[in-house]
Amino acid sequence: MAIEDAKWYVIHTYSGYEAMVKDSLEKLIENNNLQENIFEIQIPTEETLEEKANGKKKVVERKKFPCYVFLKMILTNDLWYLITNTRGVTGFVGPMGRPLPLTEEEVARNGLEHPKNIQVDFIPGDNVQIVSGPLESFIGKVVSLNESAQKVLVNVEMFGRNTDVEVEFIQVKKVNAEIPEGK
Repeated sequence: MAIEDAKWYVIHTYSGYEAMVKDSLEKLIENNNLQENIFEIQIPTEETLEEKANGKKKVVERKKFPCYVFLKMILTNDLWYLITNTRGVTGFVGPMGRPLPLTEEEVARNGLEHPKNIQVDFIPGDNVQIVSGPLESFIGKVVSLNESAQKVLVNVEMFGRNTDVEVEFIQVKKVNAEIPEGK
């Protein structure tokens, strides 16, 4: 069996146990040599703007799906038993607790798999627009590129001052417009 045969499954956890479950599963994989069956474990997150009590706004990272952990794996009965008996796991998402794999459309919609090595048409100094995420429609200047992480550092004006934000390559597109002075 190969990674091409693997499907994404969702497990339900107790509230606040997502990171502990991920760590436990990673140890389970290592201790039982399950690298050929479980390929990836994700807790999808997103950045949101949050206003603090003092009126200041801050970008914070939140779980997209609290109480859920996503696994890319080749499911077997033994694996089902090991995972459902992991501390903090309440069971698989599916009819009557039986694992139901996500469809390709659900995988894409939830951003579980990103295309590898995206080619970009911008370099440091270029103007770009953020096209998705909490900073959608912000326009800024590219500061630097991180090819290995597929991320770009963009300087945008936020709340009256220039701020560097890191976003993924797929969240940015090059624009030819100049940024107005004072922005």
